Amino acid sequence: MLLLACGLFASTASAAKRATLKPSSPVTRGSAYLALGDSVTFGYQEPSVVPAPNYADAASFHGYPEQLGAALHLKVANAACPGETSASLINPSAPNAGCEGAYRKNFPLHVHYTGSQLNFALGFLRTHRNVRLVSLMIGANDAFLCQGSTPDHCTSPSELSGLEAEISHNVHTILSSIRNRAHYGGQIAIVNYYSLDYALPVDSAKSVLLNTTVDKAAKPFHVEIANGYGQFQLASMRFGNDPCLAGLITELDATAGDCGIHPSYAGQTLLAASVADAIKS
Repeated sequence: MLLLACGLFASTASAAKRATLKPSSPVTRGSAYLALGDSVTFGYQEPSVVPAPNYADAASFHGYPEQLGAALHLKVANAACPGETSASLINPSAPNAGCEGAYRKNFPLHVHYTGSQLNFALGFLRTHRNVRLVSLMIGANDAFLCQGSTPDHCTSPSELSGLEAEISHNVHTILSSIRNRAHYGGQIAIVNYYSLDYALPVDSAKSVLLNTTVDKAAKPFHVEIANGYGQFQLASMRFGNDPCLAGLITELDATAGDCGIHPSYAGQTLLAASVADAIKS
């Protein structure tokens, strides 16, 4: 009976401790930070970047989670996977842009897990009671898949509407699971994507649509919005509104000035700053 009573007390005390964690609870020094997302969150860089990335060593990639963790003295678990979509984050068998079929089979992630990124997140939150921040940056690969699989490159109203509905549904599933299945009550930061060229209205409109879709779906779950879009825009203004010229995106060919689509180290620093500005610490 004594053992049973002790066990019940411990369980109740643990539940009470979790219940006191609220979206307004500060991110404290030494607490844990769980980062979810795709290649941007992972810190991925293209093969032609100089010096060439070492895909065999995940620790060589320093995305915004690692930078934020170092600045705020947090214990970072970066579960992001290059090529992840909002659907494959939930179900590894869902269409993705290379996470499940290529990257995870050939190269290590920052943290090892089998199954979906969401299942890892739920297990991590249940077993690590010191998590004070979860971030989510997802949806860009959904758009890339739509662009590559439709005749008009995902520009028709019906295709855009379908894309928005898919992303909204998946973001709702992800955040509902984190709040209601893992019973995580702390801060969640939604990290907004940047535009590849603020001088081109079409490029910026795509990013705005994606960010607006994710932000709207996330709103019911008491989240903070990290304005990565705005951070990149401000830093690009002195360079003709071009993040490539501003050095915020990976440089692929130094002689031609070509850029990739992933943030450079400087770009990742801005994303980390956007999260730091959004959260309560």
